[in-house]
Amino acid sequence: MVDKILMVICDGLGDRPVEALGHKTPLQSAFRPHLNNFAMGGACGIMDLIAPGIRPGSDTAHLALFGFDPYKVYTGRGPFEAMGVGMEVRPGDVALRCNFASVDDKLSIVDRRAGRIKEGTAELAKALDGWEYEGVKVYFKEGTEHRGVLLLRAPGLSPAISDGDPHEEGRKVPLVEPRAPDAALTARVVNAFVSRSHAILKDHPVNRQRVAAGLRPANIILPRGAGIMPHLPSWKDRFGMKAAAIAGVALVKGICRVTGMEVLEVKGATGGLDTDMNAKVEAAMKALRDNDLVFVNIKAADLCGHDGDHKTKTAVAARIDKAMGLLWKDFPEDTYLALAADHSTPCCVKDHTGDPVPLAIFGRGVRTDDVKTYDEIACARGGLGRLRGTDLLQVMLDLTERTEKFGA
Repeated sequence: MVDKILMVICDGLGDRPVEALGHKTPLQSAFRPHLNNFAMGGACGIMDLIAPGIRPGSDTAHLALFGFDPYKVYTGRGPFEAMGVGMEVRPGDVALRCNFASVDDKLSIVDRRAGRIKEGTAELAKALDGWEYEGVKVYFKEGTEHRGVLLLRAPGLSPAISDGDPHEEGRKVPLVEPRAPDAALTARVVNAFVSRSHAILKDHPVNRQRVAAGLRPANIILPRGAGIMPHLPSWKDRFGMKAAAIAGVALVKGICRVTGMEVLEVKGATGGLDTDMNAKVEAAMKALRDNDLVFVNIKAADLCGHDGDHKTKTAVAARIDKAMGLLWKDFPEDTYLALAADHSTPCCVKDHTGDPVPLAIFGRGVRTDDVKTYDEIACARGGLGRLRGTDLLQVMLDLTERTEKFGA
């Protein structure tokens, strides 16, 4: 019987030394006995998801983790977000990831995440969904918290447009520009949608209630990451494997669905700080009974990194450890674990960086090394050395005897 693969990816867990933590990273500062056990009993290394010094997006990082070269298959984040929230994406559709944001009366951005809005986005999205402009059908759906997805449908659309999001606060909402002649229509439609979103949302009842409660209104939509759906072969077609995924955020769900994984719905898996990590690990252990590969994404650490909150990030790492203790207590003998992050999100930067992430591989017969703790510094001394994201799946396939010999 062929062994199984469990991939646990702690989103944005990697960090840099924090002075307030005694020049340790949040991961190094966290109470993490179970993570350390997996490192001590396994093979460790560090991993560049794309290449050394390249800042990976969560989308390109996950494509690499699933064995795809992002430089060859990546067309933009929008289609994955659309699939993740349950939208139908057809050939030729252009999809964009979006933020509900807060702007002042001069359209200067006050908060790109509208106070990390968690309630009322379904009502706001409904007010924007189902529009037509210059023959283009326009659909909009809310995602997790402040996120949403814009989908355009018509012949002749192109994703070659600039972002309608300046990626920082204090700047005015930019006009979307075409980056190719055939993208002019797409740019016009997106600009019209952004203008319409502000006209509708600024006086929406949900936002009136938010302002009355002292909260920032979600009074405009900022779109970015336009793309069309790539064709990716499924796990079944590539390796004859049945695969399942557990994730809370739409992007990761979408990538998993596009690659043919069954996305399992787990109660409490929100994709936010309140996500039930124990429930995710328990669901993964159950899913291993019927699947060859199970993938788990735990988002919370990334949110703390973007907020520059090293205290909460340290606490999140300890929560991850506690959840992984459930796996350590009853680890399946027929399974190999890959424990890593999809990128680093240092609290001092508040964004993704090219810093490599810690990696530990655990399972029967793995060549253990001298690493005793699971963190960014210790794992760098491990026997796996420094891998790229696309290498990880190949290593896991080899451990589970799913590879062919190269040569005679």
